[in-house]
Amino acid sequence: MSWLQALILGILQGLTEFLPVSSSGHIELSKALLQIDIREELSFTVVIHGATVCSTIVVFAGELKKLFNGSFALKWNDSNRYLAKLLVSFIPVLIAGLFLESYISSFFSGNLTFVGYMLLITATLLTLTYFARVKGKPEISFFDSFIIGIAQAFAVLPGISRSGATISTGLLLGNGKENVAKFSFLMVLVPIIGKNLLDIFSGEFSKGSVDTIPLLVGFIAAFFTGWLACKWMIELVKKSKLIWFALYCAVIGIITILLGT
Repeated sequence: MSWLQALILGILQGLTEFLPVSSSGHIELSKALLQIDIREELSFTVVIHGATVCSTIVVFAGELKKLFNGSFALKWNDSNRYLAKLLVSFIPVLIAGLFLESYISSFFSGNLTFVGYMLLITATLLTLTYFARVKGKPEISFFDSFIIGIAQAFAVLPGISRSGATISTGLLLGNGKENVAKFSFLMVLVPIIGKNLLDIFSGEFSKGSVDTIPLLVGFIAAFFTGWLACKWMIELVKKSKLIWFALYCAVIGIITILLGT
């Protein structure tokens, strides 16, 4: 992998991890266009996903500090309750990862037609939020956390945007825009960190063929674009601007279907 390919893939990962356009769907497209399979480069995959985790932590550093400081109290408080909801949201994707990993992996086989249809589903979800009346619940419930977690589990399919699916589901359940955006970005920390640790300890990470420079370029690109995209996305959700991403996903979905046929 060249440093230029690493730069392109890093920027792509950073932007699409937070913007509701499906990072996995765009990675599948990049495989076809750049003639490289990022999933076979495990070390690079771990590095750029780690970069997006770091950017999330930076953006929500204040919130995370409050949560963890409050969680040390020996009583059931707001911080402990919020952390518990994040863990509840993790259950569906954990089940999918434990029991459906080989089945899910079969969808990452260069099937652009499938990716295109999943992008159309993402576009539909985002469009529904445009017409939905958000009630603005004071806080996300445990039930809502689990349902949003199910949406995240479906987002393992290439073409289904994780942020798009989780934010759309949260809004359709009647939760406030800012609460949903924050919850959506924080809930991804455990799955990504967990998956990265599994990949590292599997022994396959050390077999990566990517040189240090491309790894460094990919990390920096993913971190800074992820940081910008995360902050931008929070403002876009507040302003109900997701309809433009729905149009984008629809157009890219149709193009991808045509490329795959």
